[in-house]
Amino acid sequence: MISVALADDQALVRAGFRAILNGEPDMTVAGEAADGTQAVDLARSARPDVMLMDIRMPGTDGLAATRRICADPDLAGVRVVILTTYESDEYVYGAIRAGASGFLLKDLEPDELIHAVRVVARGDALLAPSVTRRLIAETAGRLTPPPAPLLDALTGRETEILDLVAAGLSNEEIAARLAISYATTKTHVSRILTKLGLRDRAQLVVLAYESGRIRPGWLP
Repeated sequence: MISVALADDQALVRAGFRAILNGEPDMTVAGEAADGTQAVDLARSARPDVMLMDIRMPGTDGLAATRRICADPDLAGVRVVILTTYESDEYVYGAIRAGASGFLLKDLEPDELIHAVRVVARGDALLAPSVTRRLIAETAGRLTPPPAPLLDALTGRETEILDLVAAGLSNEEIAARLAISYATTKTHVSRILTKLGLRDRAQLVVLAYESGRIRPGWLP
């Protein structure tokens, strides 16, 4: 059973998400929060598998709450997904850099929400290519490259997979592109994360852009 926590200052939004998620046989809503402080407290008390986090809330906002959750080693099992209105949330990139496992648009369809929760719960990041490229393109010019050549530790195959992950491809798509199995792809991604000391593939995308390997608008 996948447990999901909801953090949004709009009760109507929370009610809508709760109805959708509770209607799935493999999901349950573990709790709700109306601001960032409550979200952090909820993460600590309920330990949900996935927390859907609105980025704009009164008091402690979703960005600050995400940083606190992702920086807490006791909450390593809580995966945060940011809810954004897309155009207005310029600091979503910062949330991903802080450890969020991806982001969703607030106007997504119910089946997209359900799919997203399952993807994140199984350990993958939710990085829709169209949204990811635009957000990173808007901020990439202000990024500071990593101080050390971290990517030198990767093999040729791992570097190839890194490029495809950074372009927004899922493990399934990478497996098909490289004619390898899904399990092999997942193993490669896990090894890349371990070598680079990263939490998940969302941070992997950030590092790829910061290092200069991938540029906004690049397509595999």
